[in-house]
Amino acid sequence: MSTSATALPTAPARTAARRRRSWSAAALLGAPLLALAACGDGGSSTASSSAAPSTPAAEPTSDVAEVATATPRLVVTLEGGDLAVLDATTLEPVADVEMDGYLRINDAGDGRHVLVSTTGGFRVLDAGTWGEPHGDHSHYYTSDPVLTDVVHPAETPAHVVTHAGRTALFDDGTGGAVVVDSADVAEADPQARTVESGAAHHGVAVEMADGRLVHTVGTEEERSTVVLLDAEGTELARTDECPGMHGEATAADEAAVVGCEDGIVVVRGDTLTKIAAPDAYGRIGNQAGSEESAVVLGDYKRDEGRDSATEGPERTQTVSLTDTAAGTLTLVDLPASYTFRSLGRGEDGEALVLGTDGALHVLDPAAASITRSVPVVEAWEEPDDWQEPRPALRVHEGTAYVTEPATREVHAVDVVSGEVFATASLDGVPDEVVVVSGATPAVPDGGAPVEGEEHAEGEHDHAEGDHDHAEGEAHDHEDGDAVAGRR
Repeated sequence: MSTSATALPTAPARTAARRRRSWSAAALLGAPLLALAACGDGGSSTASSSAAPSTPAAEPTSDVAEVATATPRLVVTLEGGDLAVLDATTLEPVADVEMDGYLRINDAGDGRHVLVSTTGGFRVLDAGTWGEPHGDHSHYYTSDPVLTDVVHPAETPAHVVTHAGRTALFDDGTGGAVVVDSADVAEADPQARTVESGAAHHGVAVEMADGRLVHTVGTEEERSTVVLLDAEGTELARTDECPGMHGEATAADEAAVVGCEDGIVVVRGDTLTKIAAPDAYGRIGNQAGSEESAVVLGDYKRDEGRDSATEGPERTQTVSLTDTAAGTLTLVDLPASYTFRSLGRGEDGEALVLGTDGALHVLDPAAASITRSVPVVEAWEEPDDWQEPRPALRVHEGTAYVTEPATREVHAVDVVSGEVFATASLDGVPDEVVVVSGATPAVPDGGAPVEGEEHAEGEHDHAEGDHDHAEGEAHDHEDGDAVAGRR
């Protein structure tokens, strides 16, 4: 593995990036990790508030320790079952939890918990790191991770979308969703907003900061409708012009997108606008957004008639950049192909793509061009089966986390400098990865407690894919049926 970059910034730029994160840059020798578990046509659209039934919460742990600042942790699923929990700064192992089967995980949105898609619904994993507001600052704590008994019911748990302090859980088995305050996601019976679409389908929902809610309507055979509701559940807009809809992301100024097989639908204010792809079939099924940019990064596939079961997946080398403010869609060709787990966004809104050439390609979304390419892992080839592990990308603040199944490793990369500053060896083959921030949860009305303060004197501190979600990001996976939820 190479740790050099094709373009390195100046030393002051690296120092500034590290200071923003308040992280140590100490490298880590590969540390063995243990496994841990804690991931219809004409249908009606209704929304209401109610308590979301779930199983009882687990007893709190007694190993709580106060720490000086937020302590992010990494949760990684391993092939065949189990999850590993690591310290996200050093990649040292924290804990392991055993769990059987093909596991899918999602960030719960509160900086502490992870949602594991399992039989019966979304099970809550406490990653053991969190913040609590205290006046004009926060206190931060850590404890041992624990797989709780809380399960948010779902026939087929699928997409989880977090945005503006709210978490939306979509059930493909019913076509409905529940939306709760992210801070309440670990509660047994949180107050919830419910959304019904009328029929089971592989869909998605996201609530905006002002209470507007975007959700999909479809059937198991066909899905092409996107609906926008106001905070009270009254329909504001609807479009049926999004065939094969899949995936979503949010962007600057409270914009959002939903991907289609022939372009993308942009949500701005009370309107839905379809931006057509330059090709008759131009599928944008996975997206990654950023609060720092009006431009949404997406994949782009042109081969409409491809039978992935017999021909393998389309190994595209083109990505899409949708400007939600200007209403434009631009395509960029890359030097290598990528997969549905390859998209991410940097701390300043950079568009990041992990290529099969082993490099992390950094794009300027405004200029629609590659600014640098950072070698991270060895070259690899996309497997034919979407459930087979492949290198995955997850970004937290200024660090990109990249898994390398071939070597059973995970790497931490400084996005600005290109330095691979930590690497850990795992006890199994890594698959999905999620970061929990350990920060104080955002307030749903748009306000948020102070984050990242040092504890000083007198102070305290889802064939085409989609399925990853942090703020502004979308799920990553291929389209179709999957164990523990649709891909």
